[in-house]
Amino acid sequence: MNIHEYQAKECFRAAGIPVPPGEIATTPDEAEAIATRFGGMVVVKAQVHSGGRGKAGGVKLAKNAVEAREHAARILGMDIKGLTVEKVLVTPAEDIATEAYVGVLVDRKSQAATFMVSAEGGVDIEEVAATNPEAIRKLTVDPRYGILPHQAHWLANYLYDDPGLIKQATKIMMQLYRAFVDSGASMAEINPLITTPSGEVKAIDAKMSIDDSELFRRPGIEAMRDISSEPAAETRAREAGLSFVKLDGDVGCCVNGAGLAMATMDLVKYYGGEPANFLDIGGSSNPDKVVAALEIITSDPNVKVILFNIFGGITRCDDVANGIVEATRRIDIEPPIVIRLTGTNEEEALAILADAGFSAYTSMDDVVETAVKMAKA
Repeated sequence: MNIHEYQAKECFRAAGIPVPPGEIATTPDEAEAIATRFGGMVVVKAQVHSGGRGKAGGVKLAKNAVEAREHAARILGMDIKGLTVEKVLVTPAEDIATEAYVGVLVDRKSQAATFMVSAEGGVDIEEVAATNPEAIRKLTVDPRYGILPHQAHWLANYLYDDPGLIKQATKIMMQLYRAFVDSGASMAEINPLITTPSGEVKAIDAKMSIDDSELFRRPGIEAMRDISSEPAAETRAREAGLSFVKLDGDVGCCVNGAGLAMATMDLVKYYGGEPANFLDIGGSSNPDKVVAALEIITSDPNVKVILFNIFGGITRCDDVANGIVEATRRIDIEPPIVIRLTGTNEEEALAILADAGFSAYTSMDDVVETAVKMAKA
């Protein structure tokens, strides 16, 4: 689960990280009132779950409250990567001397939290990693002990030469790790971490992604979920208990089991196609899940063909077949459907599909190759 910048800053403040004040506005009038209270120059920042806000025109510097109102009027309602801006953060502008990047994320290879820091802040860390990987210092944190003071100092020493700045940054590293752990995050990022001419170190931006598996024991964090800033298909999938990730291809995939779903997408690529999604209906034998899956897939206008690849173990093939038939009754499905069903209650499933006018494959290669050919045609 992603949370907004202003929410991530709340988590950072709770951990003691120095973050400038800021307030949320949902109308231009509110933005003007907030800017008036702060006085001086402010920054008006779109709050959406997307990178590239600045490039899209979603971050603007305002010299006064009237200009803040004008910027808010333009930003509110703006479309940024398919997401509509419904709120803006108004925060005092900072006098910036230097910018750095500090982030901590779960590294699946080392199976531990890993810090990444770079003196090249203010740009995407992916860009730095691609163009100048030597500019990044990494540290894997032992989960038994957390980040230790000498480790945090080692990271801070990579960013600054001034002892005063190093001391402040060392403390911020340890506070960031605390915020990361306390929130159940999979990623916490400060970009940029700035220094001011007066020698202060501050986090003027914040980004966090929360591990969905942590939410059940953190109701306060779960309450930060903003459904309006999520793609509708992802919200629908979560409510239906489906694992779904939107991709850019045209072969809609509906599979049971994450491993089989990944193998199916690999095979789609192998035969020259592009998967439109990762969608795992899981091990449930509930036909309603199949109906929900088809509703999600058909909501994507890029999908040209729908591919079912079901290996019935816990999942019963006849329940999947009933779900496919029921979905075609409930909703108008334009893309053709190709189906592979094998395993538990396979014969019953094939009979159900045949009665409804469908045919099914038993070979995974055959069904995927057919789906890719149909999508290209």
